[in-house]
Amino acid sequence: MKIINLNVNGIMQAVDKGFLDWLSAQDADVVCVQDIQAKSYELPDEVYQPEGYEGYFFDAEQDHFSGVGIYCRRMPKAIMTGLGFELADREGRFMQADFDKVSVASFLMPSGENPAEKQLFMEQYLEFLRKLRRKRREYIICGTWNIAHKTIDLADWQSNQNSIGFSPEERAWMDQVFGPLGYIDTFREINRDADAYTFWPAGNDDRLRSEGWRVDYQVVGPNLQKAIKRAWIDDSVKFSNHAALVVEYDL
Repeated sequence: MKIINLNVNGIMQAVDKGFLDWLSAQDADVVCVQDIQAKSYELPDEVYQPEGYEGYFFDAEQDHFSGVGIYCRRMPKAIMTGLGFELADREGRFMQADFDKVSVASFLMPSGENPAEKQLFMEQYLEFLRKLRRKRREYIICGTWNIAHKTIDLADWQSNQNSIGFSPEERAWMDQVFGPLGYIDTFREINRDADAYTFWPAGNDDRLRSEGWRVDYQVVGPNLQKAIKRAWIDDSVKFSNHAALVVEYDL
């Protein structure tokens, strides 16, 4: 099963830059998109239901803001939206597609422009992740977590130790996710290299200088550890200031 996640930073902007042609060439089973910044009912048919895919979206209440989507090759058994708390659900930050043995989720963490709000979100989301571990179903959570976990995940980490997205509190929160809760960072399970980034704050020009952050993840529970076969970042994708994360699973 080949799964891709990509923060498009506005899906219609990405379409104008070739997103649909790229999508048709991926031969992916599931493509999760974040920060669609559009109302799904306003999307043209070729964006909502591109050839070969079923599209599903969860919109933010606010116009031109946030929102997530999932493109599926095969129709899922069910689609579920929301995390059950207002801070997430009014901004369209989580949805999942349920298949026979696994659910694939598209997720967008707040960036942290309001640090107190992001901290509250993280506390509520951590409780959700705890409950998820008790379910019998396996989950693959794909998206922009907006935190670089380790120093290897950030080019200029020395200058950013108190920056939003790399603060001690945020990194400690990620330690809980990948520590006591038992979740696995699929990319780091396969690839330990430095200079592997998915986001460039100043835009695509930063890619030439490799001044990036790795804030986009595919996260799974320990039962899927052996199912992770390949993982790589496609930084040739330039529809936004994020790269695509691609992971192949033997499911």
